Amino acid sequence: MYDYIKGKITEVHPEYVTLECRDIGYKLQTPNPFAFHVDEEMIKVYTHLHVRDDVHSLIGFQSIRQRQLFEKLITVSGIGPKGALAILANGIPQQVAEAIEREDEKFLVQFPGVGKKTARQMILDLKGKLDHLFGDLFEPNEAPSLASNDALEEAMLALQALGYSERELKRIETTLQQQEMTTEAYMKEALRLLVKQS
Repeated sequence: MYDYIKGKITEVHPEYVTLECRDIGYKLQTPNPFAFHVDEEMIKVYTHLHVRDDVHSLIGFQSIRQRQLFEKLITVSGIGPKGALAILANGIPQQVAEAIEREDEKFLVQFPGVGKKTARQMILDLKGKLDHLFGDLFEPNEAPSLASNDALEEAMLALQALGYSERELKRIETTLQQQEMTTEAYMKEALRLLVKQS
């Protein structure tokens, strides 16, 4: 229905961003809300409208390829929009595609909500169908804003929204507290550590 919306990011929350276009604020769920920044600059966000029963969700992506991978993932039985967003949020979509090609179930079950059965289904449904998505699926980010004391807390909230448990996050929080970064950088580092520890 909507291919993309051009506007300004006016709000960033752990679960969504608000994109204002012609005095309308569109609530967009995204893989990593903190990849976006509140700014006066106009940006283009590619969208996917997900309709289920009485729920209509508008999901935003920084690139067409990112959206294409999302749309492939939600065709797999057992993976809904939330699960697909959690997989995309790790920042390494090429590794996901390569794991599917290698039939690496151990790698795939590291994501929230992905058990052995779902990992096997991902391989069965998507193996050989992701070649055209290889490459840089994420647009380069603008210069990050200065990190604040709230940055780590925001990152933890966003990771909880993606389905990671408090127990999993507590294991990496001490390591993250030793560094001073932006929320987005904390998200990327946290996801790297979570994948490594699984």
